[in-house]
Amino acid sequence: MFPAMRVKIAGLDPHQQYYIAMDIVPVDNKRYRYVYHSSKWMVAGNADSPVPPRVYIHPDSLASGDTWMRQVVSFDKLKLTNNELDDQGHIILHSMHKYQPRVHVIRKDFSSELSPNKPVPSGDGVKTFSFPETVFTTVTAYQNQQITRLKIDRNPFAKGFRDSGRNRTGLEAIMETYAFWRPPVRTLTFEDFTNMQKQQVEALSAPDMKKLIQAESRD
Repeated sequence: MFPAMRVKIAGLDPHQQYYIAMDIVPVDNKRYRYVYHSSKWMVAGNADSPVPPRVYIHPDSLASGDTWMRQVVSFDKLKLTNNELDDQGHIILHSMHKYQPRVHVIRKDFSSELSPNKPVPSGDGVKTFSFPETVFTTVTAYQNQQITRLKIDRNPFAKGFRDSGRNRTGLEAIMETYAFWRPPVRTLTFEDFTNMQKQQVEALSAPDMKKLIQAESRD
């Protein structure tokens, strides 16, 4: 899942043992589509039939409350799929639906029912947290090209798209050149890309420019 969800946990018993888990539940019973001319999501019909429940148990489980509270708990290894026959333990979701991730803190003595293929157990020893700002719409292809570029640039699993050995477009080369100094939360605009390209062209000498033009002509 990209971006990965990260949480900081407080208020646990330092000496008690806990599991941390995540599941992802539908926000509503609707299916959505992206409207390009207005750049927004709209309801496109009823949701698809429910998928089998899956729970991601954080790989650092089981751990003491003290251990959990001393670290940022990251779900960067959680994987999603739209394959309803998946047998790899990934969380199964429908594409073009809205979902809410939920984080569960489960005390050891309430974990007897905890399983990747069962709903999260309930009781006083289980606390569930959700954050409205983490609601997301699932896609198999990004609808906004700026988001596509951002993922290629920032997602460690997209390394293949940054491979210097493949033929890249001019925009991709510019993105890679400037990947190391951009502030992490800065929003890039097409004006940024134009200015970057202008700066890069101005930095080339005349012979280098000639070689670049010849190379692009051969491509």
